[in-house]
Amino acid sequence: MNGIIFPILLLLLVSVVPADMLASTDALVRTESVADTVVLQEFSVTSIKQSDRLFDMPEAATVIGRAEAERLNAVAIKSLSDVVPNFYIPDYGSRITSSIYVRGIGARMDQPSVGLNVDNVSVLNKDAYDFDLADIASVEMLRGPQTALYGRNTMAGQINITTLSPFRYQGWRFRAEFSSPVNAKASVGWYHRFGFRHGLSVTGAYTYSRGFFKNRYNGKMVDPERMWNVRAKYIWRISDSVTLQNVLAASSLHQGGYAYESVESGQIAFNDTCFYRRFLLSDGLTLKWNSEKFTLSSISSFQYIDDNMTLDQDFLPLDYFTLTQKKKEPAFTQDVVVRSKSADSKYSWLAGAFGFYKHLHMLAPVTFHDYGIAELIEQHRNEGNPSHPISWDSRSFPLNSDFTIPVFGFAVYHQSDLRLGRWRLSAGLRLDYEHAAMDYRSYCSTGYMIYGRQPDGSFAPERHVDIDIDDSGRLSKEFFNFIPKITVLYELPTPDSSNVYINVAKGYKSGGFNTQMFSDVLQQRLMGIMGIGASYDIDRMVSYKPEYSWNFEIGSHLGFFKGRLVADVSVFYIDCRDQQLTMFPDGTTTGRMMTNAGKTRSFGLEASVSAAPADNLSIRASYGYTNAKFRKFFDGHEDFSGRYIPYAPQNTLFFQAVYSLPIRHKILRRIEFDANLRGTGKIYWNESNTLHQGFYCLPGASVALEADKWQIRVFGTNLSDARYHTFYFQSIGNEFLQRGKPWQIGVSVSAHI
Repeated sequence: MNGIIFPILLLLLVSVVPADMLASTDALVRTESVADTVVLQEFSVTSIKQSDRLFDMPEAATVIGRAEAERLNAVAIKSLSDVVPNFYIPDYGSRITSSIYVRGIGARMDQPSVGLNVDNVSVLNKDAYDFDLADIASVEMLRGPQTALYGRNTMAGQINITTLSPFRYQGWRFRAEFSSPVNAKASVGWYHRFGFRHGLSVTGAYTYSRGFFKNRYNGKMVDPERMWNVRAKYIWRISDSVTLQNVLAASSLHQGGYAYESVESGQIAFNDTCFYRRFLLSDGLTLKWNSEKFTLSSISSFQYIDDNMTLDQDFLPLDYFTLTQKKKEPAFTQDVVVRSKSADSKYSWLAGAFGFYKHLHMLAPVTFHDYGIAELIEQHRNEGNPSHPISWDSRSFPLNSDFTIPVFGFAVYHQSDLRLGRWRLSAGLRLDYEHAAMDYRSYCSTGYMIYGRQPDGSFAPERHVDIDIDDSGRLSKEFFNFIPKITVLYELPTPDSSNVYINVAKGYKSGGFNTQMFSDVLQQRLMGIMGIGASYDIDRMVSYKPEYSWNFEIGSHLGFFKGRLVADVSVFYIDCRDQQLTMFPDGTTTGRMMTNAGKTRSFGLEASVSAAPADNLSIRASYGYTNAKFRKFFDGHEDFSGRYIPYAPQNTLFFQAVYSLPIRHKILRRIEFDANLRGTGKIYWNESNTLHQGFYCLPGASVALEADKWQIRVFGTNLSDARYHTFYFQSIGNEFLQRGKPWQIGVSVSAHI
């Protein structure tokens, strides 16, 4: 915590500096290829932890530039699903479900498998990943373990987002979008430089959606949405060698959900309230000092999430039970990075130290209603003892669960790079320590009447049983890891910049606690009082272990014809131990739990091409293949060895062709035509591989009229109106699917002055 005090004090000092003292940052260097794939060498995460262009690094990486992001209407990272090979983010439920799958590795709940940085700030909570962001300048997606440099929960990759800088653009930016059925987005941004040393940008955005799916039970839309966000980026070059950047962001979300259709009926129909509400606040301060021999960077952040997920957990038009999950989590991070300056040196190095602390407080009551009491409790009990049936006191009661989960950790890391002619050898190591604890309290106060059979066959009250359960305790776990990474790169003797590389890296994802299982633990405790059911071992049921992997990769970055053709290709093999999987306990349970599979493996390939076969034509294509299976996994009932890992797609496909027709008129400069195709699948929905989503394609297109100061774009997505599903789950033995979004037609208008 002491490491963050100085940056915060400096931030407070900066906040009162007069505007006439403000100055410019370092000049920006931008290289743009034919398909708007860009490499940014600016004040960003890339320049802090990577000294080279991503094209020159021994990594499988994709960079999406601002123009390409606008064509794809990419205001959230899930918009890039399938665009990046083997990168898949299913759109289901609500924005709390930010599941990301890369190369067969992914997480549906709790700890993420892919890290996310926005303007240097590491987002710790996966529940905060899905948000809209105006004026994205670039998105970097690094695939494969990035744990050595970026730390915990980046075993499948790292996403770095950079927003537009007030030193790159000055003025006003406006954007408005409307699409079917009733969806609207609007954003406005102001970018300004004060002299040569200060820059400030302020952006605001609003999103509205009436929703896509209707609840057949009440005729209302299931998934309406309202969201606003504001963002202020401030850059100050304090001197020629010291630069400061501070980014303050806040957002608020009110959203319905969850559009889950019953497999049996094929309809979305449930009778209770479902919604998700979230407030996010973050502030990130980056200080960078350039000396003659090294660069020192300090990245400090504060993050806060306050949300409420309430849902009809049975998703049926029956009064079973309702789950409410309310969280409040403040978090702090501090990262210090020192990197040598080595423009002409054969040897370069990077070293750093990282620390974080987060403190989660969560309330998660499950409220049983009339039908749930009758079917899951009374009937179950009475079938076992029909001569002495019971009747519950009330037709509704809660199973309460309260949690406090403090987690802290720190790490030190180092990477050395040695250049020997065309060869580049690199080795990195991270020492990582983490401590996680959970204080829990599960409590319930209710009761029931036991009846006895009378001689005439009727039933009369015999005695009343009071149920007062109040269990509490504390669990804690410690994790200590050595995380290495070794790479070898060879620069090919070709006219264009090209290389081949080998990458061997260890991945790590931290363990945690299954908070959603406490309602089942409490339910079984209640059933045990009635003489039925089985008790759970709390430590075994609510804890899960870390996940580890070794990633072996061979790849190449290739350039041809003076940059008119750029290709990336890689093949990989991943050996994973204790892979974390979300499973649904057997029977009439209400929760879901994270468990560890014994051993899994995945292998596959990735390929992407950007080409400019003609002056006004650009083509972008990517393909990813993943074969991910269990090597050893027995859940106590069935052996899943040799089966495919669920929820991870075997194929991702993206193709885009963009043709620009010059007009050369004082009002209209050009017309741009864009045709694209996304493909995903096959996706297995369960460990036994009995259910799956087949491969499906979503064609899209757009036409844009462009002038110097404005653009009008008409676009369409899923133009074939393909019917597909993005998610599968079970609840009390019933099966449900999330239907994919239907076709959309829309128009966007943007202007800058």
